[in-house]
Amino acid sequence: MLNGVYSAGEYLTRVNLMKAYLAREGASPLVRGRKVAVIGGGNTAIDCARTARRLGAKGVVLVYRRTEREMPARKDEISYARQEGIEMTFLTRPLRFLGDSHGWVVGMECQATRLSEPDASGRRRPVDVPGGTSRIEADVIVNALGTLPTPILSSALPGLSIGPEGRIEVTDELATSVPGVFAGGDAVRGGATVILAIKDGRTAARSIHRYLSLHRSRGSR
Repeated sequence: MLNGVYSAGEYLTRVNLMKAYLAREGASPLVRGRKVAVIGGGNTAIDCARTARRLGAKGVVLVYRRTEREMPARKDEISYARQEGIEMTFLTRPLRFLGDSHGWVVGMECQATRLSEPDASGRRRPVDVPGGTSRIEADVIVNALGTLPTPILSSALPGLSIGPEGRIEVTDELATSVPGVFAGGDAVRGGATVILAIKDGRTAARSIHRYLSLHRSRGSR
């Protein structure tokens, strides 16, 4: 892995929780970057791009493989990002990161895409445009593509039902297929918002309370 390449989770955690923005005083160092490229089109990608801008990046480009119409990010977030000077490059996907002789990222090679006809789900997939390669210069790259629950969950919890998209399957009460185990947030919904994760936390707390109360009453008989 090249220096200067971060996952979205690491990047935002270093800035917000570990105070990397305080430079020497922060608990975790962070390469701020003069030209930052963020890969993705969701709210997390927008967060990373705006954060990089506020950290002093001279240029920030958001790279997304579909068009703005397909971006899962909130429309107001996209508008705010533009107001802060975030550049957006659509119908482009990264092929590989490029580094210098010292192991630092200097950019990425990209592939132009176009949208196919809608598939069975109604969504148009990006397909490569022959010969459509380009290069984006960047000294920091943040990968903000969608994430999945850690694969260790299924091995640590035998019997845990995982859906075809890699998300944990739950009931309306957020109970999983493993008795006494509940789940919510992005592990169930995919990339969503903090507000929905908080909502799931409250729902799960009520469900856990009912579950424990029921089993406590049974145990006292």
